[in-house]
Amino acid sequence: MPVEPGIYEHFKGARYEVIGVGRHTETEEPYVFYRQLYGDHAAWVRPLEMFEEHVERDGYAGPRFIRVY
Repeated sequence: MPVEPGIYEHFKGARYEVIGVGRHTETEEPYVFYRQLYGDHAAWVRPLEMFEEHVERDGYAGPRFIRVY
């Protein structure tokens, strides 16, 4: 399923608002733009491939982010 704007939960429990997906001007690699819904509400960018990847860490195996709204 494509990454769409909305609220996502990171596998460690924090929530983020995805603003959208854009492309790098030189490489055309897709990136996800999002902001944290806690603390200072900082904005972040992460490669789409990494945003969608499956992680296995500390007893958890599943997607890095799950859309909740």
